[in-house]
Amino acid sequence: MTATPSARIDAIRRRIFGLRAALPTIAITAVAFVIGGLFIAATGRDPLATYQAIWVGSGLDWLRPGASAAERTTSAFALQQTLLLLLPLALLGLAVAIPFRARLFNIGGQGQYLSGSFAAVWVASTMPSLPGPLHIVLAILAGALVGAIWAAISGWLRAVAGTSEVITTIMLNYVAIWVGAALFGIGGPLQNSAEPTQPVSDNVLPSARLPVIWGDAALQGLHAGVLLLPVFLVGAWLLLHRTPFGFEVRAVGANDEAASYAGINVRRRYVAVMALAGGIAGAAGSLDMLGWQYRVATADLQAFQLGFLGIAVALLARNNPIGVALAAFLFAALINGSSVRNLDPTVFPPELAGNLTLLIQAVIVLLISLDLALFRFPKLRRSRRTRRNQEVMA
Repeated sequence: MTATPSARIDAIRRRIFGLRAALPTIAITAVAFVIGGLFIAATGRDPLATYQAIWVGSGLDWLRPGASAAERTTSAFALQQTLLLLLPLALLGLAVAIPFRARLFNIGGQGQYLSGSFAAVWVASTMPSLPGPLHIVLAILAGALVGAIWAAISGWLRAVAGTSEVITTIMLNYVAIWVGAALFGIGGPLQNSAEPTQPVSDNVLPSARLPVIWGDAALQGLHAGVLLLPVFLVGAWLLLHRTPFGFEVRAVGANDEAASYAGINVRRRYVAVMALAGGIAGAAGSLDMLGWQYRVATADLQAFQLGFLGIAVALLARNNPIGVALAAFLFAALINGSSVRNLDPTVFPPELAGNLTLLIQAVIVLLISLDLALFRFPKLRRSRRTRRNQEVMA
């Protein structure tokens, strides 16, 4: 059946509108890199050469057709590290983007990731008699379940007491850190018994480790967990846009009072959407533990910052699940490409490059916040007032 001319015109309009909606995000990213370039120039370095060095350090040079065999080997290792970082960043971005559709701001990706990793490493370091595939699946599910419970606490408090999820999720982040310190610290109930002087967990058993699909496992090669990322991204998009649950979540986000009047259980949706987000963040912790970290070290708990960076990923992606992948890849390439290990020190000092990455991230968040405050939210408030006036007139 051939499409009618009007259908073709509508399809073209949708494509144009989609590109137009992406233009502010592209412009914001470009401005952030320009400001970063000014910062580089202020240090007496060449901005273009620095960005090229970050490109090479992130492993993206692996895609260059004329690269030599030695360059491809080095770039392959760097690109594996970028993709390892992409996976948790994208999942933590989803953990922020999905609740935001219900006008819930999940700042607790940090705690949900950590609590999920605790559960996963406990399951993965015990039960040695389980077959490998079952052991992996159980460990991932355990992490997702605990992460979901961790986030559902904030959703339940919002539903029954009206408590701000921003406050409760931030508080639960710190609770997760100190729970981990108590569990795996020296003398803790889950501390590694083979290393009594080290505040770490038991190691993940070989049967529960995800297989490496690219690179060397001893050098943190890319594990098979990354293959689940498209499943999460496409599944989240379908859930939000092609299911009754997604429609109800978006309805609650648009107007919770109208949604309740229409028969939607708003309280239940608050708990469910937060649990879903926590499950995704907990799964991210599970995949990192089973894929390359293999144990929890209490010294790293407070230094872990990817949960907060997931907020920037979701903001840059405009809470679109597919856009989350692109935003996460951008941040992963920036972080890995500017690391001390990968950035060429003759081009730009690696100790300053970390500040450059933070500057670009901060500018992106600031500009997106200004865009929302000055243009998006006033337009949304005007449309809501118009609908209320029409309802009153009717």
